[in-house]
Amino acid sequence: MGSLIGRNLLAGADPDVAADSGYADHPPRMGFFTDTSVCIGCKACEVACKEWNAVPEDGLEFTGMSYDNTQGLGADTWRHVAFIEQSKPIGQNETGVDHGAADQGAAAGAGGMRWLMASDVCKHCTHAACLDVCPTGSLFRTEFGTVVVQEDICNGCGYCVPACPYGVIDQRKGDGRAWKCTLCYDRIGVGQEPACAKACPTDSIQFGPLDELRERAAMRVDQLHGLGVEDARLYGQDPDDGVGGDGAFFLLLDEPEVYGLPPDPVVTTRDLPSMWRHAGVAAAALLGGLATVFAAHGREGGAR
Repeated sequence: MGSLIGRNLLAGADPDVAADSGYADHPPRMGFFTDTSVCIGCKACEVACKEWNAVPEDGLEFTGMSYDNTQGLGADTWRHVAFIEQSKPIGQNETGVDHGAADQGAAAGAGGMRWLMASDVCKHCTHAACLDVCPTGSLFRTEFGTVVVQEDICNGCGYCVPACPYGVIDQRKGDGRAWKCTLCYDRIGVGQEPACAKACPTDSIQFGPLDELRERAAMRVDQLHGLGVEDARLYGQDPDDGVGGDGAFFLLLDEPEVYGLPPDPVVTTRDLPSMWRHAGVAAAALLGGLATVFAAHGREGGAR
């Protein structure tokens, strides 16, 4: 416990979130690496998630805005495959193709459309603001470093909803309680992989020890860069980012904003320690001022 002294547990890099949560002997931190470059938009992960976790259907409403009609993550959608349709020259986005100078010139002026498909999910942040603000302990950190909601003790206060920097967690209509991805805590506890990863036909969703996934992801980015896909980048893998790194991170083929992800997420409880310190200093100054006023008033009263 000595290593915790003087450290802000609400922000910064944290190499062992499970130990900080009280697990003395625990397995390695587990997580997701989602490689969007091989996602085919089949939505098998959405279906598998719903079937295994008994998640209700989410309306089946035709939005008319896209071929994607599940719209986004919510209390009834714990995995969401986004279809991002772009009008963009596509010649240089074909992997494994040797583009000559003529092809490059043609591609530079040619139009086209590409679909960026990405399966989004709760990020299981190193510093999870939803967990920090929960007043009942409904949200807790597991021995695998993941963040889970115990819906049976959720009181429906909704504090966790605005606390999430990714807008993931949500309250179910007609229920009021908060729901989100559990990273299939019941499955990984018995040595199985989460339902979404099990169902993914292209291995776009990969599950395993987080350190191994980060190494694998870095190699994949280098591979794509070597094939000419210069826009490939990782999102959420950096332990020094605003949430201390995510337990579920992504390989993207464009800017995070294109996928509806915040470019620089910051845990919303990061500044609580300094805020309490400033509040304490202000309260001490106020009490000191009141004490001075009462002391002076007492002396004047005694002189009369």
